[in-house]
Amino acid sequence: MYGCWILYFYRKSEVSNSFIGSDLRIRQLVIAAKERNQLASQICEVFDLEIAFYDPGIIHFGLENVLIPVGNTFIEIVSPIEENTTAERFLNKRSGDGGYMVIIEVDDFVKEKNRILGNNIKIVWEADRNENGVHAQAIHLHPKQVGGAILSLDQMKPKSAWLWAGHEWESHINNTSSNCLVGVHIQSSLPKALMSRWEEALGKKGDPEGLKISLDESYIKFTEELDDRGEGINAFKISVKNKQNILEKAKSLNLLEDGNIFIGGVNFLLE
Repeated sequence: MYGCWILYFYRKSEVSNSFIGSDLRIRQLVIAAKERNQLASQICEVFDLEIAFYDPGIIHFGLENVLIPVGNTFIEIVSPIEENTTAERFLNKRSGDGGYMVIIEVDDFVKEKNRILGNNIKIVWEADRNENGVHAQAIHLHPKQVGGAILSLDQMKPKSAWLWAGHEWESHINNTSSNCLVGVHIQSSLPKALMSRWEEALGKKGDPEGLKISLDESYIKFTEELDDRGEGINAFKISVKNKQNILEKAKSLNLLEDGNIFIGGVNFLLE
């Protein structure tokens, strides 16, 4: 099992400015949905989680959202509230709700941004915010260049912060049943080619046999298309304490499909 909480307390102590191993980690996975509140309620009920934050700043994208901590990682749900948004086009393209964005936490934002520019990967949005002692920097990479999902590279200072979830998110962590997000699966008719593009975007080589890029305490896996929705996120992997209890709860809520928990167009795979 990935050591979610070991890493969490390691990060909180801020003994060092570098991670053990890789300097890239999945910190937040995003679902685009037509109806935010129902989806958030289902996820919280199945995994014993709590809502931490609604970000008013996301109106910039014509969206409303909600942030749900899973340990010190996050599930975000975004819903379009204006016409002709990127999220609305995504929902139409994929015929409904689905995995939308992968947010990777980095240790050296300037280095990563310079690497991206050096590789001629287009940056479609950039953030540089200082708020209540937190400095947040992020870039979104052009989804047509990277493929599969919107990829964001983010850094927070101090490292224990996560501004996108507000300043009080730690008080909403419920680790009764769930530990953290540890992986994302992206499907494609050409998974090897897609992994190659993500390798370039992340500056990190993957496993050509397993089609997986290993990150710190997390991974990104590339698969053949498993449904008829085309290229995109197929599954989130979540570390939990009792698989059977969670599966039974999902079954009681009619949220099982082919043996997997299926919420918001995403399969939730349990570890």
